[in-house]
Amino acid sequence: MSKIRMNTEFRNKILNRYVESAETENTQEREAYLDAREKVDSIYPKAFELATQVVKRAYPEEDVLTCKSLKAKYGQPLDVVAKDKCFYFSYAKDELEEDENEDDRNVSEHFDFGLFGSTGTSEYNDETGKQFAYAYKREELKAKECNPDILAQQNDKQDNPHKTKHIEANDKALGFSNYSRYNSDDDNNVGIAREFDSQFYLDIIGTSHCRSRTIACTKQEFMVFKFLKQAKTNVINCHQKWIDSIEKQKQAMKTGLKAYRYLSEGVELMKELGIEIDEAELVRCNSTGLTIYNPQNLASMIKGMKNTTMTREQKIAIRKEYEAQNKIN
Repeated sequence: MSKIRMNTEFRNKILNRYVESAETENTQEREAYLDAREKVDSIYPKAFELATQVVKRAYPEEDVLTCKSLKAKYGQPLDVVAKDKCFYFSYAKDELEEDENEDDRNVSEHFDFGLFGSTGTSEYNDETGKQFAYAYKREELKAKECNPDILAQQNDKQDNPHKTKHIEANDKALGFSNYSRYNSDDDNNVGIAREFDSQFYLDIIGTSHCRSRTIACTKQEFMVFKFLKQAKTNVINCHQKWIDSIEKQKQAMKTGLKAYRYLSEGVELMKELGIEIDEAELVRCNSTGLTIYNPQNLASMIKGMKNTTMTREQKIAIRKEYEAQNKIN
């Protein structure tokens, strides 16, 4: 029996099977990424509990209740209480450096507890929020047939239609519709993003931009909030390193598969990599994995190509026979 020649479809099947295996293999890079996510899970509630104490110190609960009661009595003019999940925290340095003046005494930074909250120093408009959200909710995005690794895969590339398409699909799957510049009343997020964010809203007095209501805290408290940001950044970095590793493996596989003339060489490569793959299965299945070359299936398909003037009842009977055969196979 002559050898089956390699072609683009076979190469893609083998490559896809390898990537599936690589993404579940317990490598050091994958373990570091999973550990980083677990670390975030442990830090988040502690940091938010502390943030709750700091915010309530600035906006005592009795004051919040008073403002709400006044709004109920006098209406919109006294609507000054809002819920927010991002805050400007600030502490005062005990001592200044030689090249600093009094204006440098206060250290402040924006902290957003939302899923898409920036992990950098800017408030909004940087990619770190999406990098974290995609890496943190990777399994959920995969389940929705999205590509959560797109930003890591395109890390050194400029914006392009391919990248934009997957970003938009990820944002839609997570329910992200761009955060409001003010408070929760202006956010239109749904689904996963809304559910995640709902855990971290606190009452504040003053509905203007959060920079205008900087909240004082101690240096120790400030460093806890910084620690959460660093932990989220570590998720991004570990995810990037893991995906970089897989992308390098993919390129090596593509180069090797392109040089192979026969399908058997690709099968042998996979076996050498510890991945069982059957040549006959690759031949039987089309690019979507559907078995179409099984004799029974192929016969049913061919039968359906003729006698097109069959009655409706005959067509239904043939269809039922085809579906029954597929269940058996």
